[in-house]
Amino acid sequence: MKRFLYELSESWKIAAAQMRSNLTRSTLTALGVIIGIIAVTLMGTAVNGISVGFDKSMAVLGDDVLYVTQWPWKPVDDWWNYRDRKKIKTEYAETLNRMIAATPNSNLVVAVPTSNLMRSVKYGGNQVDNVFVLGTTSDFIVTSTIDCTVGRFFNELESRGGANVVMIGFDVADALFPSESPIDKSVLINGQLFKVIGVNTRQGTFLGLFSWDSMVAMPLAAFNKYFSAKTESDVRVKVKDKTKLAEAKDELTGLMRRVRGLPPEKKDDFSINEQQAFKSTLDPVKNSIAIAGLFITGLSLFVGAIGIMNITFVSVKERTKEIGTRKALGARRRTILLQFLIESTALCLLGGFIGLAFAYLMCF
Repeated sequence: MKRFLYELSESWKIAAAQMRSNLTRSTLTALGVIIGIIAVTLMGTAVNGISVGFDKSMAVLGDDVLYVTQWPWKPVDDWWNYRDRKKIKTEYAETLNRMIAATPNSNLVVAVPTSNLMRSVKYGGNQVDNVFVLGTTSDFIVTSTIDCTVGRFFNELESRGGANVVMIGFDVADALFPSESPIDKSVLINGQLFKVIGVNTRQGTFLGLFSWDSMVAMPLAAFNKYFSAKTESDVRVKVKDKTKLAEAKDELTGLMRRVRGLPPEKKDDFSINEQQAFKSTLDPVKNSIAIAGLFITGLSLFVGAIGIMNITFVSVKERTKEIGTRKALGARRRTILLQFLIESTALCLLGGFIGLAFAYLMCF
C-alpha cells in the first residue's frame, strides 16, 4: 500500500511536469473538455429553462379547469367540420350554473363566461397597442391565477351592473403609469373611460406567444355594451376535485349537450379542452429538443475525449525512449501505465473544473 501511494505521488509529479513542459499542447487538449463541459451545462440549463417555462405557462391554464370552446386544442384533419360548428355563447355559463346547482354531488363548481378581443389602451399621452381585452364575470378569479398586487378584482355587484371598471396587467400598468399609481385613474378603451381598480401580478408569457401581462379584464356586461365587433368567446368550468377530471369532463359534456339541445344520435358540436391537451401536443416537441441537446452535448464531450486520446498517444510515442529506460531500471508496466492515466485524468479534471467555472458564470 505504501509503495502504491509512493508510485501515485510520483506519477502526479511527473504528470504535472509534463503538462508544464508542453503547456500549449496541454491547454489545447483541456480546451476540448472545457468546451464540452460548457456545452453540456448550457444545453442542460436551456432544456431545463424550456421545461420550467412550459410548466409555468401551463399553470396559467389551471389543472382543475375545463374549457368549452368551438375548436379542440390539438391538430385536426377535418377542420371544416369544426369551422361549421355554432359559436360558444357566453349565455351558456348561466344555464350551466343552474344545472350544476341542481345536480347532487356534482364534480363541477362554477361556469365562467369569457369574451375577448385586442384593443389599444390610453392614458394621457401614453398608449399601449394590441392589449388583450377580456370580458368576464367576478367568478373569473376562481378559474384563473389572478392575484392583484395593487387594488382588487371587480366584485359581483360591479360584474352584474356592468360597471366601467378594469383590472390591468402588469405591463399595461408599467407602460401607462411609469411614475404614479394606476388605482382610481381612468384609462381610455374603445372611446370609453374605465376606472382602474387593480393591477395583476406579473404572469409572464404563454409559451412565448401571448403575454398575460398585456391584458385588461372588465365586467362582461360592460364588454358587451361597448364592443360590438366580432369577439372570441368560451366558457371555463372549475372542477371540484382535479383527481376526478375525467368524470367532470363527462359530466360537463352531458350538460353541454343538453344546453345545445343535441339528440343522442348527433355528435358533440363543441370541444371540452383541458391543460393536458396542450401538454400532450407539446411534450413531443419538448422531448425532441432535449434529445437534440443531449446528442449535441454528447458529441462535444466525445470530441474532447478523442482529443485527449490523441494527445496521450502522441505523448507515449514521444517518450518511447523514456519508457524503455524506466523498464530497464526496473519500473513495472503497471507503474508506467498509471503515469499516463494520471496525466490524462489531470487534463480531464483541469478542463472539467475550468469548464464548470465558465458555465456557472455564463448561466448566472
